[in-house]
Amino acid sequence: MSAPPESYSSLPLPTSQLPKTSRKFATTRTIFALILREMSSRYGRSPGGYIWAILEPLGGIMILGFAFSLIMRTPPLGNSFILFFATGYLPFNLYRTLERATAKGLSYSKALLAYPAVTWADAILARFLLNSLTGIFVTYLLLAGILATQDTRVTLDALPILGAISMVLLLGLGLGTLNCALGGKIAAWDQIWSIASRPLFLASGVFFLYDDMPKAAQDILWYNPLIHVISYLRTGFYPTYHPDYISIPYVVTFGLILLALGVVLVGRYHRDILND
Repeated sequence: MSAPPESYSSLPLPTSQLPKTSRKFATTRTIFALILREMSSRYGRSPGGYIWAILEPLGGIMILGFAFSLIMRTPPLGNSFILFFATGYLPFNLYRTLERATAKGLSYSKALLAYPAVTWADAILARFLLNSLTGIFVTYLLLAGILATQDTRVTLDALPILGAISMVLLLGLGLGTLNCALGGKIAAWDQIWSIASRPLFLASGVFFLYDDMPKAAQDILWYNPLIHVISYLRTGFYPTYHPDYISIPYVVTFGLILLALGVVLVGRYHRDILND
């Protein structure tokens, strides 16, 4: 016998008839849950937690500043070795952290991606957002601490500082997404990229100014977007520094191309990557 008409209201509705409000913020809730999961696993289980996120870049800056103060009387800009290297090391460290974290977005959340509610974009965005917020906060704390404790005599300009950080985020997300796809499809890509990217630390202007390099070196270094970003950030700390080689359109275009390629490749091959 068929069920009486009055009992139909107790039957579950088809998916197409479910209230849209129940799924309105599904993506936001998923990303937030993935962020909390990584915060717990990455910072909650290690002694010190977030303290290491501050001590690691601080240690690098202190070592660089001390080492170069022994062989140079004055830094290339200003009167503080610590501040000069901080304005180069911190944006580079933020880029490197974002690139590595984003590139491992799928593998880190591989088990959770078996659930239909979790997409590959959620996994990548969650890692990117958490590491972006952490990196920006650490960068702010260290730069504020240096300015408060050192007699730097600088005049801050917020526009180039915020602009440079925004470009770092774009480059980290773009290259990380592309490497996520390449690393999943090419077995030896992680090793290849690790070797190929090592000179970036020396070629991005962390230790030197682009203006002080020979013309032959400048012709090559100009194509490194990070050297534009770091130089642009330094204009926000040193008002007398006005490099004319910085090209913001080049950096933004470079980052958007990387991001577009990464999104297309991950979207096309993410199932193959997860099944390998």
